[in-house]
Parts: sequence; structure tokens; C-alpha cells
Amino acid sequence: MKRALKYIIVLVMFVGLMSCNKNARPNYQYMPNMYEPISYEAYQESNAFANGVEAQLPADGTIPRGDYMPYEIDNTNEGYDLAKASLTNPLDSTQVDAARGKELYDIYCGICHGIKGNGQGKLVQREKILGVPSYDDAGRAITEGSVYHVIYYGKNTMGSYANQLNEEERWQVTSYVMQLKADLEK
Repeated sequence: MKRALKYIIVLVMFVGLMSCNKNARPNYQYMPNMYEPISYEAYQESNAFANGVEAQLPADGTIPRGDYMPYEIDNTNEGYDLAKASLTNPLDSTQVDAARGKELYDIYCGICHGIKGNGQGKLVQREKILGVPSYDDAGRAITEGSVYHVIYYGKNTMGSYANQLNEEERWQVTSYVMQLKADLEK
């Protein structure tokens, strides 16, 4: 009997304590700044700037950090002709890496232009796209400048690869394309 009474008392105490617990009521916070940080509005108006907004355009003539170099030739037919006539590869023969150029070409260009540069890539063979000319096409007479310009801006149905390839990689691919052109003309 004493044992059963102890169990009943423990059970009543447990039920009493559990009935006082309210999950809807928040617990105490001893350091509220750790849990509720002060938020700042990113583009709020401020007296610190001339036009009152924090997001500003970069100053004229500045370029971003990193490998970015501005490309001064416009995306026009005249710009294409200018690049074709005057633009040359700044990499010398010791900096040109044919293996790296081939790797990049296979990733970005080979699917359409073909591994040999003959315009017979997988997408052309499957008739997903049509009209990709060969690099040795006499009517095109491609040069290093024209290849770089087309990689940078794209031409006709080919899009730009300026975001996928940095300047050095674009020149590596250009060197490899010129090597493919020479191989096709043999």
C-alpha cells in the first residue's frame, strides 16, 4: 500500500508539473542580441551619398579586380572587320598551351564545330542545328582576331562565350582553332 501511494504521489506531481508547461509562451532570453540581430536595409536612403542611395555605379574608367581586361572593339560588323584585320594573339609561343586549348575547345566548341573543326559536331550530325561552316572555308577566311571577336560577342546563331572563358582562355581556344584551320588546309 505504501508503495502504491508513492507511485500515485509521483504521478500526481508529474502531471502537475507538466500542466504548468506552456509551449505557447516563449522562454526567457538572457542575451537577446544573439538571437535577434539588428537588421539593416541594404538599399536604404542615406545622407552619406549624393543621390541618397547606397548602391552606386562604379566611377568612370575603373575596371573590376581580377583577370578582367576591357575589350575595346564594338559588337558591330565594322568592329568584326576591324578585329579580323588588326587583332592578333598577345600570347607568345611559350604561353600557348595546345593541350589546354584543345580541352577548352572540346568543352565549348566541339559540340557544334566538330572535333576537327570541319563543322560536323554532334549537334550538326543529329540535325539539331544546321549551317556550321568548316574552318577552312575559303569564303570565311578567319583570322585570330575574327575568331577572338566571335568568341567574345558571338555571331549569327552562336552565342557569346565571354562569361565562360576568361581572356587568356579565349586566346588559347583561338590558337587551337587556328591550328585546326591549318590542319584542314593541308
